[in-house]
Amino acid sequence: MKLGILVNTDRHLDDVVGITKAAVSKGHEVILFAMDDGTRLLEKPDYTDLSKLQGVTMSFCDHSAQKIGVKTDGVPEAIVCGSQYNNAAMDHDADKVIVL
Repeated sequence: MKLGILVNTDRHLDDVVGITKAAVSKGHEVILFAMDDGTRLLEKPDYTDLSKLQGVTMSFCDHSAQKIGVKTDGVPEAIVCGSQYNNAAMDHDADKVIVL
């Protein structure tokens, strides 16, 4: 199963990390897309380190990050600097999507 997680706030970091690790441990794939205030999590190593897990793909909306002044200089290369197209692709590819 592919689980999509739309991260549009910065209030649920522990939940995002926990759900992602639990899903991967069960052999599922996880697609994370951050937008709006969720892009603030790009400044948190607990969030960006998820990109190192087997079966996890991550991207974020560059427009959102720029709009609220998120520093993206140190974001790992595995995390795609994208657009709402990445959100649409996640919605298309995932079997289930949750929003946090």
